[in-house]
Amino acid sequence: MYDYIEGKLAFKSPAHVVIDAGGVGYHINISVNTFSRVGDTERCKLYVWLHVKEDAHTLYGFADEGERKLFLHLVSISGIGPNTARMMLSSITPDEIRNAIVQGNVPLIQRIKGIGPKSAQRIILELQDKLRKEGPDTLTVVSGLKTVKEEALSALVMLGFVRNVAEKVLDQELSKNTGPLTVEQLIKFALKSL
Repeated sequence: MYDYIEGKLAFKSPAHVVIDAGGVGYHINISVNTFSRVGDTERCKLYVWLHVKEDAHTLYGFADEGERKLFLHLVSISGIGPNTARMMLSSITPDEIRNAIVQGNVPLIQRIKGIGPKSAQRIILELQDKLRKEGPDTLTVVSGLKTVKEEALSALVMLGFVRNVAEKVLDQELSKNTGPLTVEQLIKFALKSL
């Protein structure tokens, strides 16, 4: 429902912030990682996820899209709720969590409060292949404009294609066509080859 909320930082603590956006104060739960990245700026932009339950609607905020993406991967696992995922992101950095999952580092994940050996193994089992397919740079947000190839690659990965395979096909399509291509044209050509 919400992608991000940007406004005046009205209150900040390691557990949550209040952002005043258009005269409405949004109470947003955050990780310690996001807390450290928000700093003491007057204006703040957080990428958010709305968790809806029978008795509550809760917003979770993230300093960047990569952290939110990892959070959503974590909450997709049975037994890992939003508060446990937030605890994980508060205990170690998103990059450390991603690397631990990809490398199968059960002891590192198990050191996080609330994560036992079975949960750590389940997290690795369910997310290891997904995170490997996405590649190591998925948590890094590149600022600025993306090239046509980068946009097309991002779209193909979101459609479920393996990053390195999609990249090879895009390179082949770009070398075949001498003229400039739009993102849509490049995706269409690549889909025929994938």
